[in-house]
Amino acid sequence: MKRWLKRTLIGMFGVTLLAGSLGACSYRHHAHAWHEGSDDAESVQTRARMVDRIGSRFDLDANQRTKLTALVEQVRMQRKALLGSTDPHVELQAFVAGNTFDRAKAKDFIDTKTSTLQTKSPELIAAFGDFYDSLKPDQQQKVRELLAHRHHGWGR
Repeated sequence: MKRWLKRTLIGMFGVTLLAGSLGACSYRHHAHAWHEGSDDAESVQTRARMVDRIGSRFDLDANQRTKLTALVEQVRMQRKALLGSTDPHVELQAFVAGNTFDRAKAKDFIDTKTSTLQTKSPELIAAFGDFYDSLKPDQQQKVRELLAHRHHGWGR
């Protein structure tokens, strides 16, 4: 497998795992504001509640909460960059608007998303690494347990 493809797939897997983990820890019925990537007051409050909830679940100190806040902000920025300014569903509809599937447009779409992942992932990885490395061993174990048991709830 080509090196760039392998790195891209690993990066996409890491981002998906990270976003899923944070989302699973903080899900609330009205949490849509965080997912929309907006900067309105509701989304800021939602992110603050998420940090508080994760912070209390893992008994984080002030330094760890600061690193978690930076991580949440990086995830939000990565998601916003991946979504871009257009709705992905609209783009998909454009691929199939004609009599044939527009392969060139689809490839450009994937190339843009891949490029975004490659350029934005180092900051996200650094933020996750800073947060995880700041955790005490028992807190790290809680994170590992959460990730190990998380896959059982995906089918609900």
